Amino acid sequence: MEHHSHPDDERKALCNRVRRVTGQLTAIETMIQEDRDCSEVLMQLVSARKALKSLSEKIIHSHLHHCIEAAQKPTEARKKLRELLAVLERYVE
Repeated sequence: MEHHSHPDDERKALCNRVRRVTGQLTAIETMIQEDRDCSEVLMQLVSARKALKSLSEKIIHSHLHHCIEAAQKPTEARKKLRELLAVLERYVE
């Protein structure tokens, strides 16, 4: 896998989002272990799913900006765009 860099503040913000999602999933696991009401668990699942969707959108935007737009050569940009499109096809399934 190629190495590329992103601004530190952006990387930290993405990591914070991942930690929030991780916390939500841990809370959902606890709710299930505590046999909490199904509707409460489902509401937390909806929140976690939205948080994952938001994280995915941020990473897509970052990839477009830092990896595709900043590519050194047009062939490199096209390759990265094809890779992104392949991932997006799976993302929208």
